[in-house]
Amino acid sequence: MSSADEEQKEPRYARSFRIAAVLFVVAVLVVAQRFGLFQQFGDPERVRQTLVELGPWGYLAFIIAYAALQPFGVPGTVFIMAAPLIWPWPVAFALSMVGTMAASVVGFSFARFVARDWISTRIPARFRKYEDALARRGFRTVFILRLVFWMPPLLHAFFGVSKVRFSTHFWGSFAGYILPLLLVSFFGERLFDAMRHAPPAVWAGLAASVLVVGLTVWLVKRRRASRA
Repeated sequence: MSSADEEQKEPRYARSFRIAAVLFVVAVLVVAQRFGLFQQFGDPERVRQTLVELGPWGYLAFIIAYAALQPFGVPGTVFIMAAPLIWPWPVAFALSMVGTMAASVVGFSFARFVARDWISTRIPARFRKYEDALARRGFRTVFILRLVFWMPPLLHAFFGVSKVRFSTHFWGSFAGYILPLLLVSFFGERLFDAMRHAPPAVWAGLAASVLVVGLTVWLVKRRRASRA
């Protein structure tokens, strides 16, 4: 069946919804860029100042900004690292979880219902290799990928264009987010304090450790490739 036939069979309201959703997303991004929201939420200190000034509305602003901006390019780590610097860790954890789940749903839904064909061609190979696993063990695969990769927009998109059910994606993502978000919320402020007061020798040791780990992984992959 040709694409033209498929377009004719698609209900008119569905096409209208797709167009409206695309226009809405474009409008949100234009407004965000026009008012400097990308720059505002690109720095944890600015995030803190902005949300503190909003008072009780800061909770809602945090979640809305997270859900609207993260699926389209603003790093989610900015939000979850800023939250424990602003609120007590239980509040930070709850807001980070709600915001992360909302962003995941927005990214998933945009890929599945609005721009599926366009996004399908842009999914990186490192995610494509999990398509068979999603078909056989959907919940477990979503859980592991969220636990390992967290919340990159391309992972939202990959789940959206895959055949995984929305409910499987939702609960698998929820389960996969719990541990990393809990750790960041609980240790986030302590981590920032430790980083600010760490001597140069500690940073040198961390850099050397990362280099050693990266080199080891590269050597292992190269050895496996040569055997194959």
